[in-house]
Formats: sequence, C-alpha cells, structure tokens
Amino acid sequence: MTAAAAMVVRQWCARATPEGALAYREHLEGSVLPQLKALPGFAGVTLLNSTVGGEVLVTVQTRWQSMDSVAAFAAPDLDAAVVEPAAAKVLLGYDDKVTHHHVMLEG
Repeated sequence: MTAAAAMVVRQWCARATPEGALAYREHLEGSVLPQLKALPGFAGVTLLNSTVGGEVLVTVQTRWQSMDSVAAFAAPDLDAAVVEPAAAKVLLGYDDKVTHHHVMLEG
C-alpha cells in the first residue's frame, strides 16, 4: 500500500450567496487553516465552488494522513461536521455530516 492509499479525504458541503462564499473563503484561510496546520496528520485543504441557480455550492476537502488524525480533530463524532459559528453565519445552509474517502490514486 502506498502513502497516497493511506490518505483520508474528509469532505463537507455548504450553500452560500456569492458574497457568503467569499466570506467563507476568508474565514477558512485566515482562521481555520492556521489551526488545522497545527494539527498532527493534517495534510492540506481544497476549497471548491460551483454556482448553481444563483447560489454557490461550497465543497471543502481536507486531507489527513489517517483516520487517527481525523479523530484527533473531530472526535467524538467523526461524521459530524465541525462548523465554527463565524462560518455558519456567512452560509445559507450546510451539511451536518461529512464523508470520508480513502485515496486510491493520486497523481
């Protein structure tokens, strides 16, 4: 098994106005990302946006070295979304649950 195969992607989705999506990006980059970078096993984040009918679908993918690393961040409920009040304030709505994906191939 390669190192990439052991990697875990934690994915979460939300909806926002175009302005809210920009505000969320600023929050993620300025407040959340520095905290995540300090956690053992955190391997990066990708923020994706897609406009659908005037709303922005926001998808956040964080990468972790293992499910143990995820547990250090999200315990006790690994499937529960971790959404700070400042983030919730700029979003129209968001998923309460996340999904975890084991990376099979990365190139």
